[in-house]
Amino acid sequence: MKQKRVILKPGKEKAILHHHHWIFSGAIASSPSYENGEILPVYASNQTLLGQAYFNKHSSIAGRMVAFGEVQAENALRENLERAIQFRKRWFQGQSTTAYRLVNGEGDCLPGLIVDQYADNLVLQISTLGMERLKGVIVSELERLLSPQLIYEKSLLPSRKEEGLEPFQGVLKGHFSKEVEILENGLRFKVSLVHGQKTGFFLDHREMRQQIRQLALQKRVLNCFSYTGGFSVYAAAGGAKRVDSVDISEKAIQDAKINMKLNPAQCTTEFYCEDVFEFLRSSKLDYDLVILDPPAFAKKKSDQISACRAYKDINRLAMQKMPRGSLLLTSSCSYFVDENLFQKVVFQACEEAKRSAKIIGRHHLAPDHPVNLAHPEGDYLKSLLLFLN
Repeated sequence: MKQKRVILKPGKEKAILHHHHWIFSGAIASSPSYENGEILPVYASNQTLLGQAYFNKHSSIAGRMVAFGEVQAENALRENLERAIQFRKRWFQGQSTTAYRLVNGEGDCLPGLIVDQYADNLVLQISTLGMERLKGVIVSELERLLSPQLIYEKSLLPSRKEEGLEPFQGVLKGHFSKEVEILENGLRFKVSLVHGQKTGFFLDHREMRQQIRQLALQKRVLNCFSYTGGFSVYAAAGGAKRVDSVDISEKAIQDAKINMKLNPAQCTTEFYCEDVFEFLRSSKLDYDLVILDPPAFAKKKSDQISACRAYKDINRLAMQKMPRGSLLLTSSCSYFVDENLFQKVVFQACEEAKRSAKIIGRHHLAPDHPVNLAHPEGDYLKSLLLFLN
């Protein structure tokens, strides 16, 4: 029987040869009848085997490569999981940080899969049907390699709908604890695996939190969209004389208070359960350092215009009132607002606020969130550290 195979159009193999994982429907010359999520071999137009990918007719990205060259898909999955774990061990050997990303999707050659570690607990996030069908292998390998206390899945991403997947959250293996305590750069945090944002904590801002710690000495600090107080705890640990935290969620504010108590520091702290936009409008903003780390305003491409308007508004509101010589750390985690666009939006905010500013720093990518050089689409988080004149 002739092997089922996907054949690409002439010239469309170049990205795959460079280990880019995505195959768009327009790149496909021919494909067999297949079940959504099925793994199929992928060939160039000259019949050269490029590797294996899982496919889904319902997805805007028709296929995602899980193996390149002659390697079989499940073997590649096992090898890439092991490589990802070994890579993290190089960076997190000590005991000062016990929470980090183990698998970062395409950055670890595992498209559709996120695995975060919180002490002895693993949290999975699966966004594609193809990876969903490989879940049994993934869980088995994680057990073999790490023997975790818990493997928990928290797959609530909106993108699952396009893949034909329902949201799912629950225990896959082991003993469940709603809250775990982690260490990050020696600081203590309570993390709720069930109710927390993302997989429980914003691990991708670890390096930026550390930078705030280094900048905070004797400063008055405002942490907007403070969530469970990550930046606030770091600022207090860095010797800030005052730290104010603002978030619209009462639960987030309560959790932030807990995390501040876990890390006693000699500074004044206030917590405001308010809409950040309203707080910025009504407050004097007499702070030396302001942090704007909002949720993703653009969850899909059609949100881009409204998201840019929101980013401009919060930055303008802050810049209008902040003292001369103060610092502003502003971030965006919206994939559909890239770094260049975000900088333009912040510039517009600065112009409308009738201020001038200098960029003195950009986002510091943490090593546990690697971006595949051939897959720049994986780079979603951007930050600007500004000095306001």
